[in-house]
Amino acid sequence: MKRARWMIAASMAVWGTLGPFVRRISVSSGELALYRAVLAVAFIAAYLLLTQQPIPFREIRREVPLLLLSGVAMGVNWILLFEAYKYTTVSMATLSYYFAPMIVTAASQVLFREKLTGRQILCFAMATLGLALITGTGGAGQSGTDLTGIALGLGAAVFYASVVLINKRIQRVEGIHRCFLQFLAAIVTLIPYVAATGGVTLTHMDGAGWGCLLVVGLVHTGVAYCMYFSCLREVPGQEAAILSYIDPLVAVVMSVTLLGEPMTVWQAAGGALILGFTLLNELSPGRVS
Repeated sequence: MKRARWMIAASMAVWGTLGPFVRRISVSSGELALYRAVLAVAFIAAYLLLTQQPIPFREIRREVPLLLLSGVAMGVNWILLFEAYKYTTVSMATLSYYFAPMIVTAASQVLFREKLTGRQILCFAMATLGLALITGTGGAGQSGTDLTGIALGLGAAVFYASVVLINKRIQRVEGIHRCFLQFLAAIVTLIPYVAATGGVTLTHMDGAGWGCLLVVGLVHTGVAYCMYFSCLREVPGQEAAILSYIDPLVAVVMSVTLLGEPMTVWQAAGGALILGFTLLNELSPGRVS
């Protein structure tokens, strides 16, 4: 159990460092999403072979359409998030992106007829207030491009929420198998998109860009996803929810300290509201074991 917690925490910390690496890769967001998926598929395929975890295609064939649809949503989600990094700070893009759980909560009421509790309504309202503080306050670094980046981050959150909602319908596919098949679907979607929007431009990258691309594809995606999903079953849901907030916290710290990106007091307060009330929304009223 202790090892599983550390593995999940480590994967979240790795995901929190994604922004600075993406900033250093001089290709389009669509290209980057495609290369990330290709490298991740190669890594996870090797992992599944080494650990002897074959994909049970006969058992999951009825859920393949949902897997394909979620893969498409994942590809679009990556494109929008990478675009958000180009327009605003890593912290603002990440905090906007972490509004996704609130979107899932609101959509579940319509799609799955899950009745909202008073606590969920409070959490949604306070997280929305946090978002308003981020988008509506001025200060250093706040501009039209910042608002564009925040909007792109919210767009990424919508598509990430779509992945989560589709996954609720998928019952027969294991976590790592699910990721592998979703990444394959993302590749199928992204290839024509990249071909139609400029094609391959890898020859223009320098050595540092190539290194960052390999890190994003192999470490941030392949290694981190394998670590996360191989240990997720061993950790209670509430603990996993708490550990997931290492990701945005690391992203914010790196944005402010390593990249020197500005953040006003009101924006910090808005980020705290989003993360705090989103976490509260994911936890049950009982005590975390």
